[in-house]
Amino acid sequence: MAQCVQSVQEYIQDSFVPMVAVLCSEDAERVTRKNSLSFPELLRPFCRLTSEGHLRDPNNQVVVVKGLRISVTGINTRPPQTPEMQRLLSQAVSVCQPPEVSPANVITAGDYDLNISATTPWFETYRENFLQSMPASEHEFLNHYLACMLVVSSCEAVPTERFLKLSQEQHRIQHSGEYTHPKWFIPNTLKYYVLLHDISEGDEQRADSVYEDMKQRYGTQGCYLLKINSRSGSTGADEQMPDPWSQYLHKTSIHNPVSLNTLNLKYFLEVLTHPLQLDQPTDAGYPSNNASQSVNNVDMTRPQKQASVTSHTTPTPRGTCLTLNDHDHIRQFIQEFTFRGLLPHIEKNIRQLNDQLVSRKGLSRSLFSATKKLFGGGKVPEKSIAELKNTAGLLYPSEAPELQIRKMADLCFLVQHYELAYNCYHTAKKDFLSDQAMLYAAGALEMAAVAAFLQSGAPRPYPAHYMDTAIQTYRDVCKNMLLAERCCLLSAEILKSQTKYSDAATLLIKMTSEDSDLRSALLLEQAAHCFINMRGPMVRKFAFHMILAGHRFSKAGQKRHALRCYCQALQVYKGKGWALAEDHINFTIGRQSFTLRQPDNAVAAFRHILINDSKQSAVQQTAFLREYLYVYKSMSQVTGDGSLPQLPLPCLHSSQTRVFCGHERRLAEGEKQAATHVSLDQEFDRDLSQLWRELEERVVAVVNRGAVPITFQPSQCCLNSQTDNLRYPLAVVEEPIIVEVVFRNPLKVPLALSALCLLWKFTPKDFSDPQGSTAGETITNEKEAASLKEVRLLIARLKLLPHKTGELHVLGVVYNLDTGEVDNSEGSLAEDLMCVRGQQNLEIQGSRLNMTKEEKTSVTYGPDHRLDPIITPPMPLLEVFFINFPTGLLCGEIRKAWVEFVNMSAVPLTGLRVASTHPEFFTFGSAASDLTPVTPTAAEHCSAYKTVAMPPSVETVSLVSPAAFGVTSGDRPVVAEIPLSQGVLGPGEALQIPLWLRGPDREGVHEINFLFYYESTEKTAKLSHRVLRHTAFICASRSLSIRATASRSNTLHSRERETEERQEEEEKNGSMLVFVDVENINTSEAGVREFHIVQVSSSSRQWRLHKCINPVGDKDSKLASRERGKLCFKATRCRTEEATSEKYTFADLNLGNEQIVSSTTPCADFFFRRGLPSEPRRGGVSTGGASQMWRQSGTDDGVTNIVKKCSEVELDIIVLWKAYVVEDNKQLILEGQLHVALQTIGKEACSLSQKEETQEMVLLKFKPDIPPPVSKPSLEQLSHLIKTCLHYPESYDHPFPQKSLCMVPVTLTLSNCSLAQVDVIVDLRHKTTSPESLEVHGSFSWLGQTQYKLQLQAQEVYRLSLKACFFQAGVYNLGTPRVFAKLAQTSAMCETSQQSAMPALIIINSV
Repeated sequence: MAQCVQSVQEYIQDSFVPMVAVLCSEDAERVTRKNSLSFPELLRPFCRLTSEGHLRDPNNQVVVVKGLRISVTGINTRPPQTPEMQRLLSQAVSVCQPPEVSPANVITAGDYDLNISATTPWFETYRENFLQSMPASEHEFLNHYLACMLVVSSCEAVPTERFLKLSQEQHRIQHSGEYTHPKWFIPNTLKYYVLLHDISEGDEQRADSVYEDMKQRYGTQGCYLLKINSRSGSTGADEQMPDPWSQYLHKTSIHNPVSLNTLNLKYFLEVLTHPLQLDQPTDAGYPSNNASQSVNNVDMTRPQKQASVTSHTTPTPRGTCLTLNDHDHIRQFIQEFTFRGLLPHIEKNIRQLNDQLVSRKGLSRSLFSATKKLFGGGKVPEKSIAELKNTAGLLYPSEAPELQIRKMADLCFLVQHYELAYNCYHTAKKDFLSDQAMLYAAGALEMAAVAAFLQSGAPRPYPAHYMDTAIQTYRDVCKNMLLAERCCLLSAEILKSQTKYSDAATLLIKMTSEDSDLRSALLLEQAAHCFINMRGPMVRKFAFHMILAGHRFSKAGQKRHALRCYCQALQVYKGKGWALAEDHINFTIGRQSFTLRQPDNAVAAFRHILINDSKQSAVQQTAFLREYLYVYKSMSQVTGDGSLPQLPLPCLHSSQTRVFCGHERRLAEGEKQAATHVSLDQEFDRDLSQLWRELEERVVAVVNRGAVPITFQPSQCCLNSQTDNLRYPLAVVEEPIIVEVVFRNPLKVPLALSALCLLWKFTPKDFSDPQGSTAGETITNEKEAASLKEVRLLIARLKLLPHKTGELHVLGVVYNLDTGEVDNSEGSLAEDLMCVRGQQNLEIQGSRLNMTKEEKTSVTYGPDHRLDPIITPPMPLLEVFFINFPTGLLCGEIRKAWVEFVNMSAVPLTGLRVASTHPEFFTFGSAASDLTPVTPTAAEHCSAYKTVAMPPSVETVSLVSPAAFGVTSGDRPVVAEIPLSQGVLGPGEALQIPLWLRGPDREGVHEINFLFYYESTEKTAKLSHRVLRHTAFICASRSLSIRATASRSNTLHSRERETEERQEEEEKNGSMLVFVDVENINTSEAGVREFHIVQVSSSSRQWRLHKCINPVGDKDSKLASRERGKLCFKATRCRTEEATSEKYTFADLNLGNEQIVSSTTPCADFFFRRGLPSEPRRGGVSTGGASQMWRQSGTDDGVTNIVKKCSEVELDIIVLWKAYVVEDNKQLILEGQLHVALQTIGKEACSLSQKEETQEMVLLKFKPDIPPPVSKPSLEQLSHLIKTCLHYPESYDHPFPQKSLCMVPVTLTLSNCSLAQVDVIVDLRHKTTSPESLEVHGSFSWLGQTQYKLQLQAQEVYRLSLKACFFQAGVYNLGTPRVFAKLAQTSAMCETSQQSAMPALIIINSV
């Protein structure tokens, strides 16, 4: 139980005090009314004695009485009836609340730190008022009147006559038999005569003379002169006098625990005609108030009582006519009355009762019983046991010896003679039990236990079983819950003082019942405090019983106490995994707080239910949500301050917020394809982001003459959690800012969001002289309504459009929240009632800092400024459109497209440049190139090359400088400048220029990245330039494979050319033969029928092709699929005037009637942008050149250099071809060029990079990076990871005469036999090379992809579709694929060859 203000002994002593009645005359009542008090009220603060009293027991032993308190009430006072009593008790508990700022009382129990109320003053209030409101009973005398004060004013004409009348009136009330109440302790009641003198009005000498007469008449110990009202009410009104009556009679504050004893008025000052007492006549056992008789003080106090109840703000001042001396007079009066009147009276009666009992001690029990039957009289006849156990089954007369024993015990108990009291109670208990007087026996057991506990020195242990028997008897036999409750309260307090908290809790819980919710709630709360105060605190039992107490408080209408109990219990259940219990507690707290007009607490409680992943059912979640929305709506209507509180739903993932600055990309228009740029639909790739940064740095370095400025900041249009957000992002005025926020619905019910918009803060700043930027602020564009289904994500994109420069801070999201339910019956009114508007803040934590030592040793996070963009002055905005841009090309194919540049802003742009990761893929042409035709429409059916009509003849030679095509010092131009008219593209202007594309030399899908760089004509400090990104994907298909070999020519020269030959003979090895082997490796993938070799050109500083010596003559070389052709050319050294180190000699040998000028755009452009075989072009931006390659291949050995110089050839062969393609029943002509670099005589050069083939072969070496661990699985085990199976037709018919190639679909089934992920490599390039196998089965080829890398999940079956190509009929073995596998977790382990399947034979028939 909680701590109490009083000790247990003090509490019990104050519960049972001597009762004194008061009978006042009208004049005496008028004297006390000057102080707004009745006479009993006047005495109440002084009723506790400050000094010790003494009396002697029957054995003549002195008994010391300490701290005695007497109870003085009006003679007509009676306790209320049960309904009224319950109402008043409820009100007493309701007005007593814990203080708002209470000292912390933290109890640590295991993992719990609980802040629990140290005291429970509401329980003490209930307990005190309950005990004082107990009605007087026949079976005990503790609350019977022992004395009666007769009070007469000194201003009466004949005070002695008035005393006589009052004395007669008291005698009539006690002995006439007309009244059953009040109850009197003994027949000879002590009468104490009090003469009340008003000093301010009365004659003091007359009062003294009357008092002298009274002493002669009643004795000095039976009367007293009390002088009060030493001052008038108006005199000294400004003087502050103490008011000892406030704590008893007036409740200054419901939070003041001192006011807990003030409700005695409600129980003791009840008049007869109470409005709740229906059907109660005026003579129902209580004395009435006739006009001729003295007036009961209650009648005069009734208006005062009502005033104290109804008016709490302006209390009536009391004791205004009293001085401190008057207070001393009253205190002395009480002391005189007690010591000289009451205690001697009690001592005398104890002696008399003891003498009566002692005189009967010698008699036997039977004789004693016979005496009682003869002389006792009033017992009822003998009855059955069942009837005897009824409380009305046995009634003792007032003169019965058993009652005399009980009466003596009660007198001893009231004057603190507990040893004698215990003996008497124990004796009476035996008599009552033998007579089956259960009510009397229970009372004796109860008081015997209390008396045993209160005995000083503890001569005997506390008999708790007495209390248990008494409680059971009161409750079950006598059906008297009031007495059972009193017994429980006393016993629980005693057990608590003995630290028997478990027994006390059990006793309190047993007394809970359905007949009184208030009593059950208070007892359950005290039981909970018992559990927490044990030596080993039982925290969960404490919380559980606090929940039960809160529930009963709620049923009793005590909302504040119910809320307090639930809040204290929540400390135990919160965050411990008791999800459903925590939801119930929070839900109840929310409801109680809302009922008590605490909307903030209500919203917070409901918020806790909704923010966590609730385990409630969907129906329950809907109820919680609707309750929350209703409370939230009501709160917003009450406050009306315009601020939007935080909404708990849906969950806002702030870290996933993305910000996009700039216009959204435009969609394609017809043949126009807009640049991809950056959008929120694209996933962030860190490697790709680094690639764009490198491209931008390269352009910036070119613009700034080779150096990147220190203040360089890469452009970031889209910001997310993976980007660098340490710097403030830059946005441009009048360009939208899109913020993408991610919501998650944690509930199982849908949520409806509407009117979403951003919450922002804007600070205008002029970063430059703004022109006309004076209007408007940031405009918020709201999003349409959205619905969040069960556990789903909602991505909302909200837009801001800034109109002025400055600093913008996005703070959060504002939206309307609804339940998402559609109910047409209720209409829109119900939707409006449940729809609330609130906000959620966007609070993003930056990345952890890990640079300095301090940052590494501590957890420090940097800022994240993605939501704090700086709005810069206007900048140009470029849009790029590609026209006729292909998605697929043949390797080496040349295609002419168009690109359109549009300035979408109101600011002119300049300095337009483009950088790419694949500069060999495109060209805008040289400055001297012919740009006709000028439109895409005119160029639709024209060749991409510049051609002239010329029959096949000797070569056409031209000299070209690489600088004309943007190539300097052997490096390929990574950054190209795009020419603009007068160097500026004005606002709204568009520019179309041609763009030549060449298909990559490698087949497959290629990712081509373009970065367009541009600047504003007006330089700004914040934003120096802007970029536009574009990514194109090109699928390259096979075309031709070119192999070239150079050999020295040994032919003799003819005589007619002696002069020329003599000149050439001066140079050793002046000519050579060049063999060009062309193979069509296209497999009709793009619908290509045949290739025509239309021209072979050369480019070199030293050599040139002279003529074609093929016997074909003037006809084109045609190559169908898988056909080969060989061309032979004669090459000679360039003339002396042509052989320079700076210019290249281009020689063209056309095989048809048209000659392509290879020294112009685009042929020469792509030649100078070609990728050399030795260049590391894989991955990032290529940086090497031809001169770099030669420099790296140099050596210091002079002899080796000479030999190498003799055999070196710097001759590049350019093979130009045309391909005829059938597409949509139309024949198209494709054209392209392939490059072969001859470097050494006698060494074959190929158009396909040998390094690529070597790179692919490296994958099959399977060398582990680190030595395998000792405990690795055996090869036998690893070879059984994958099970393979081939599915194919057993025989296949094919018309070889009509179609030479036979393609058969084959399915390779891979089955993972393990319980782990397995990495698999399938190699189809393995061929059977043994002659025996070839003779038996024959040779064939696999088409398509020849090597696969797969990852199979545990026990996954994967089917791989293959195609086998056969050239003739026969029997073939398809079991050639090799399968390698390894466990995915073992990164260091190499793949293991899996066991091959049985031979898979297929029969190919020719039909």
